[in-house]
Amino acid sequence: MGGSFVIPRRKKVMQPIPSPDPAEPTVFLVGAGPGNPGLLTVRAAEVLARADLVLYDQLVPVRLLDLANPAAEKVCVRDLPGTHPDKYPHIHEMLIRYGRAGKTVVRLKGGDPLVFGRGGEEAEALRTAGVGYEIVPGVTAALAAGAFLEIPLTHRNYASAVALVTGHELPNKPGNRLDWKALAAFPGTLCIYMGVARLPVIVAELLKYGKNPDTPSAIVERASTGEQRAVYARLADLEPARRNAGLEAPGLIVVGDPVAHRPVGAWWEARPLFGRRVLVTRPAHQAAGMVRRLEHLGAVVYRMPTVEIRDPADFGPLDRALAQVRDGGWDWVVFTSANGVHGFFRRLEALGRDLRDVGRVRFAAIGPKTADALREYRLRADVVPADAFSSEGLAAALAPHVGGQRVLLARANRGRDLVRTELAKAAAVVEQVTVYEQADAAVPDPGVLDALRRGEIRYVTLPSTRIAQNLLAGFDETIRGRVERGEIGLVAISPETGGAVRALGYPVATEATTFTADGLIDALIRLVRDEGEAIT
Repeated sequence: MGGSFVIPRRKKVMQPIPSPDPAEPTVFLVGAGPGNPGLLTVRAAEVLARADLVLYDQLVPVRLLDLANPAAEKVCVRDLPGTHPDKYPHIHEMLIRYGRAGKTVVRLKGGDPLVFGRGGEEAEALRTAGVGYEIVPGVTAALAAGAFLEIPLTHRNYASAVALVTGHELPNKPGNRLDWKALAAFPGTLCIYMGVARLPVIVAELLKYGKNPDTPSAIVERASTGEQRAVYARLADLEPARRNAGLEAPGLIVVGDPVAHRPVGAWWEARPLFGRRVLVTRPAHQAAGMVRRLEHLGAVVYRMPTVEIRDPADFGPLDRALAQVRDGGWDWVVFTSANGVHGFFRRLEALGRDLRDVGRVRFAAIGPKTADALREYRLRADVVPADAFSSEGLAAALAPHVGGQRVLLARANRGRDLVRTELAKAAAVVEQVTVYEQADAAVPDPGVLDALRRGEIRYVTLPSTRIAQNLLAGFDETIRGRVERGEIGLVAISPETGGAVRALGYPVATEATTFTADGLIDALIRLVRDEGEAIT
C-alpha cells in the first residue's frame, strides 16, 4: 500500500508526584477538633493510642495527649526553632525523618487539617519525600460555632450556602486574592477564620461592596469549650461590640441572616456548669471519667493530682494472702476502693494465676464504683451498702454476714481503721493487707497554684480525706484568703472529708450526699445552682 503517515508527537504531560503505598501510612495528619476533647473522632483516638511521636499545635487541648501511647514522644510545635512562619520547615523535616524511620507519627492539628491548617502543605511534603500518610478529618471551628451557638449556618429560609473564608491571606500569595465584592454579594453565611485582628478592614471591605450594614453578625472565641464567649451585633457595629466585650484572637467571625435566628440561650451555654472553673485532684489514672463528665457539663477543668497510686513496696504479705485465698483460708475479701480491686487482681495475674484461685470466697465493696471494678473481672460483689458509701456504711452492711468468719481487707497502706475494728466485733479473724500504696505527689503543679492565687479557679473538688489534707497543706496565705472569703469553694465528697477540712481551719462550701465521684459532681451542680438563685 502506498502513502505515508505521520506519527503524532506526544504531548509532554506533567508527571504527578508519586504517591506512597496508601496501605502503609506512617504519618497521620489528624484534626483535633475545635477545642472540646469530646469532639475528637474515633479514628483519631485509635492512631493516637499507637503513636511513637505526637507533634501537636499549641491550641490543641492538652487533655487529648492523655489518649496517646504513654511511651510516645510529645512535641509542641511552639517549642520548635524560629517564629511562627519559620517553624514549618522544621515540622516537615520531623514528619519525614520519623516517618522514614518507620515510626508512627501523629501530627495533631486544631480543627480540620485541610481547613486553614496547612495540612495540604504537609501532605505535599510527605508525598515528595515518599512517606506514606493518612489524613484524619476533624470538626472545624465554623461547624462547632454553629452547633454550640445554635446558629444554623444553612437554613432553607435564610441561607442556602456557607463560605469558609480566611481573614488573613499571605501578602505574597500567588494567583487571585479574596474577592470581597463577591463575598459581599454571597447569598449565604460567611464564616471568617483568623480575622479578628483585621476586623475593621474586613467590615469596611464588605460594606464598601454593598453588604447591608444591618446584617446580623457574631464573633465567637473558643467555640465548643467552657470558655466559649460570643458577641452579637449588626455588621457595622461588630468591631466596637468586640472591643466592649474584650474578645481577642483567635476567634471566628460569622456574618449572615442565620445569626439572628439563634435561640436566646443556646443548649451549650445552658449547661449547669458552663464556664465554671473546677479543679480535679484525683490521681491521674482515676481522673479521666470525672474530667469528661465535668467537661460535658460545660466546666473548664484544671487537674492537679495530690496523691499517686503505686504498687506495694513489698508484695510478700499480699502474695501470702492470695495463697490463702486459693487454699480457702478466707471467707470474705473486702474492698474499700476500685484501686484495691485492681491492685488485688493485677497481682493475681502477675503470679500466673487466674480467677479459679478465688474459689468460693465472697466479696464486699464499699460502693457502686468499687463493685463496677469487680465486674471488670467478671465477679459480682455479694455485699454493697445500699446508700452510705463510706467505711461506716460498709461495716454496717457487712457485719451481719461475717459472724465467726475470716475476713481479708484488701486496701491502701494508709487510711481509716474503722472497717477492721467494727468487723472485728463480729468476725472470727479480720486482717488487712496492702494491695496498693498512696504516696504524696512529688511537686504540686505551679501553674494550677498560680491560677488559684489569681482567683481563676472557682471550685476545688476534694474526693478523699487524704487528698484534701495533701492539697490544703500546699495552700499559701493568698489561696487560703480566697477560700476564707468564699472566692474558692471547697466541695467535699463526704461529711468525713468535710470534717477533716474544717479541722484544718478551712470552710467547706458543700458536701456530697452520695459519696462517689458522681455524687461529688452532683453536689457541685447544686452549689452552683444555689449560688445563682442567691444572686438573682
